[in-house]
Parts: sequence; C-alpha cells; structure tokens
Amino acid sequence: MGILEGKVVWVTGGGNGIGKDCALIAAKEGAAVVVNDLGGGFKGDASDSGSAGPAEEVAREIRAGGGKAISNSDSVTDFKAMEALRDQTLKELGGLDGVINPAGILRDAMFHKMTEFDWDKVIEVHLRGSFNVCRTTIEHFREKQSGSYALFTSTSGLIGNIGQTNYAAAKLGIMGLSRVLAMEGAKFNVRSNIIAPVAWTRMTQSVPIRDEAQAKRREQMAALIRPDQPAKLAVALISDLAKEVSGQIFGARGETIELYSQPRPIMTLTEEAGWTPEKIATECFGKMQEKFFPVSRSATSPQPEQKAS
Repeated sequence: MGILEGKVVWVTGGGNGIGKDCALIAAKEGAAVVVNDLGGGFKGDASDSGSAGPAEEVAREIRAGGGKAISNSDSVTDFKAMEALRDQTLKELGGLDGVINPAGILRDAMFHKMTEFDWDKVIEVHLRGSFNVCRTTIEHFREKQSGSYALFTSTSGLIGNIGQTNYAAAKLGIMGLSRVLAMEGAKFNVRSNIIAPVAWTRMTQSVPIRDEAQAKRREQMAALIRPDQPAKLAVALISDLAKEVSGQIFGARGETIELYSQPRPIMTLTEEAGWTPEKIATECFGKMQEKFFPVSRSATSPQPEQKAS
C-alpha cells in the first residue's frame, strides 16, 4: 500500500522534468493520476502550440505499470479549461484529493532588456496558472473537508537571481498565494505548501553558461541533483501522513530537504518625536545596516547541510 492509495491527484507540467517524476511517483504510491502538460517548449513561445504527446506518454507509462492515469494537454493559463479538467476528473476518476503544480516556463532576460511579452508570459504561466489550478479546485476541497496543494516556488523568488525578474516575481507571488490558501483552508482541512526545487531539468539546462565557474557548478548539478528528489517531497506533502503540514516553504536540493524561514520583522526602531526623512536616512538605516541582507544571487549548487539523524 502506497501513501497515496485511493487518492486522485493532478500533476501539471507532468510530461517532463519534475512534473513527470511527480506523476510517476504518485502513481507508484497508489494514486490515480491526471497528467496535465501542454506539451510545449520551456520558453512558452507564441508559435509553440504544444502537443498532447508528452502527457499521454507519461499516462501510458503509468497504465502499463498497472496504475490508473488519464492525460490532458490544456494550458494551466486557461481558467475554463481547468474547470473542464476538474469536472472530467470528478466524472472519470470519482474525486480529487491533491494538486501538484510544477508547470512552468522560462523567458530570461536582464530587466532593462525584458519585453512586455517576456514579463506577461511568465507571470501568466506561473502565477496565473497557480491561481487557475487552485481556484478551480478549492471549492471541491472545502466541500469535502479535505485537500492539499503542493505548489512550486523558486530560490529565484525567495532569494533572487540575475536575469529572472519575471520568474522571481511570479514565484514570490506563489509564496503569498500558498500562505493565504493555508490560512483560509485550515478549518476545512485544506492544506497548501510550496517547494523551491533545485533539479537538473531542461529549464535548468537552458540557463546560459557565462564562465568556467558556472560551468563547473552545472557539472555538479547534473551529477548530484535529479528531478525525482523534489518530486518525492511533493508526493509526501499531499499525502495524509503530512496532514499537520501546511503553510510551509520547503527546499529540495539533492538529498537535502530544507525548511525556509518566512518574512517577519527582524528589527524595529521607534522615534517618539517622529521620524524625518533625514533622520531615517542617517540614523534608522545606520542602525539597521548590520542586519541588511546582501545583494547576492541564489545558490546554484548543493550546500553542505546537517544530515538526518
């Protein structure tokens, strides 16, 4: 008996990378899986209409192994299509218990060179897509008093990464979405958590190599970090074994699982006589400066961490 035995699970972006492993592992753990994937390229080009092939190929692999799966090639950016997929899922599979949503694209550019299309497309797929899959399923979860979301953020949003303002903004937005979903869903037994994965996928491979040090980091990533590792975390999060886990931010980096802090005040200063702009600039900032976060990019290679005991 797997930890998802008897469950029905959506996996978006399930035709490739982390999503594919999420679908295969969920099925191995006993779930009936809805494999959703537009079948397009990782850039989401306007000329790329996608294909039903990747999603159906994964669903076929699950069925060949004795599991239950259906495929769908609609875009997560299409609200009506996600509503239809929900209705299809309930009709054909008899329910829906969890949503894993790693579907995404990259359109990297330095901000001063970023086009409106680059911005809009990434926000549409990641942030609007997360809204669509959650909004079209949340009422079902609330009505049956049970349901869980494993959404995907990124260190590019949580920490930052050069050339990814669109991606970072979308991914940090998903953090807020997940947090409030968890808060509003608590009394209905509806949970939401997010994962910041580091994995060797076609999206990771697309990042340009600019120097020898970066090339070396890429070699480390290819050797140590696989898409099945964050996928296992996603499957664990939507299982009943994680029924007490909600509103959290996790990282998956190789065989290391991280729990992230969440933004809270780290220092407060009060001026009883009232602050002036000059006083804020000279006194307030001066006292806070030692606690400022450095302007540095997110880590791109596995870091040594404490091993599980």
